[in-house]
Amino acid sequence: MPNDDTLLSSPGGSSPQATELQKDAASATGHDRPPMAAPLRPAAERLTREFDGIFDSGTIEQFLDASYQQIAGNTEADDWNLELAERFARQRLQALAKTHGQTDDGRPTVLFLCVHNAGRSQMALGWFDHLANGRAVAWSGGSAPGTEINPVAVQAMAEVGIDISREYPKPWTDEIIRAVDVVVTMGCGDTCPVFPGKRYEDWQLDDPAGQDLDTVRRIRDEIGQRVRYLLNSLGVSTN
Repeated sequence: MPNDDTLLSSPGGSSPQATELQKDAASATGHDRPPMAAPLRPAAERLTREFDGIFDSGTIEQFLDASYQQIAGNTEADDWNLELAERFARQRLQALAKTHGQTDDGRPTVLFLCVHNAGRSQMALGWFDHLANGRAVAWSGGSAPGTEINPVAVQAMAEVGIDISREYPKPWTDEIIRAVDVVVTMGCGDTCPVFPGKRYEDWQLDDPAGQDLDTVRRIRDEIGQRVRYLLNSLGVSTN
């Protein structure tokens, strides 16, 4: 559990660490946001309990609202968009807490990036989670997120027993990149972010968008091999 004097929500004043955490949180979500939409409140309550002692409720609401806008924009607040916003906000809060030393379980963390976060990076994430089995953490994002996961990629991954059907395209964010140990880029070129001190790998892979199932199977298998090599380089068993 973090020390009280390093928490964003610490009483009786802010330590330098808490001040920096507040600055980063404000920078990540923007200032002077309107009140959070009522449908997001149950998610805000869950996240507030989950991050108790690390982030105050106002910070969590900011992240949740900003994540909803990035995922759903001005679309109707249906159950699916609300779930995605909560998941994305949780990921961003976990990343921010890690970068400020509030939480870190020592597991290697990897970010997979492509353009639309709809094919290659999602297949890589699926393989990583499947092979690492909780021994390492992976996230994914895109420079220009699409609207849905490539259904042929979903089908191809299902053939090897990996379900990516409930994943979703999302943007990369600064706090997520700062929290990871390795950034793997796939076809996003100059639009992919570069942060000093990070390990970068650029995987040259065909884009599965618009490809038939046989072609996507080949891409799937190549990604699987690359993920195995990556995990081995991180000292993570794939047995």
